[in-house]
Amino acid sequence: MLPVKQRVRIHGVRLGSDEFRVIRADSAPARLALRDDRHWLSMYADRQGAAHLVALWALAARSAHSLVYLPIRANPAPDGVTSEGEPVSLDLVLVHHSLQFPTGSWKQIRTRLGVGRPHTTATPAEDFPDESAIDYERRHHEGYRDHLAFHVAAHTLFVVGSSTAFREHGTLLRGLLDEAPSYLHRYPDAGHFCVEISPGTWPVRTRRHVPGSLHIQYSGTWQI
Repeated sequence: MLPVKQRVRIHGVRLGSDEFRVIRADSAPARLALRDDRHWLSMYADRQGAAHLVALWALAARSAHSLVYLPIRANPAPDGVTSEGEPVSLDLVLVHHSLQFPTGSWKQIRTRLGVGRPHTTATPAEDFPDESAIDYERRHHEGYRDHLAFHVAAHTLFVVGSSTAFREHGTLLRGLLDEAPSYLHRYPDAGHFCVEISPGTWPVRTRRHVPGSLHIQYSGTWQI
């Protein structure tokens, strides 16, 4: 299969003695939204938004020295979505754990991004392993380090992990493209198609005030 191409902008930002490389989605789709609903993180995507998310997720797995940034905070959730209290809209940043990125610096970096340099990336269409190739049992072994972690700062969700973590969880995300569009036709009583990504192992542990799971719901009839 042909590689998946994605238009991005590349930024170099210096903060003190450190320099950060940010890969920003160019023209992020309007039908991709992320919210902090207090008890969990909620994301909504139609087919185009899901394809965008999957492509940049694969890019994050291959970009250990960059922050992959999706500026989607201004996007509204689909009509009819309800929530307890007042949800907070978020951007999304995918970052390799080896960078040890200080999330408290993100607001300063974001304000200095500028226009950036346009670039087209290409990732293999089958960059995530098959479900049968993932050894889920080893995630429970002491010393396993390929978990994802969630952090929230400056109205942004940071998903942090190794290349292996991004690839293996990307297999779940691929279901938004492979299964979701026809799911309700095959199972009309199901209500909706979703995938759920959690950090660490059960019981879920996150930093204080960070919800413990990311619930991504496919919305094929999204109206704006």
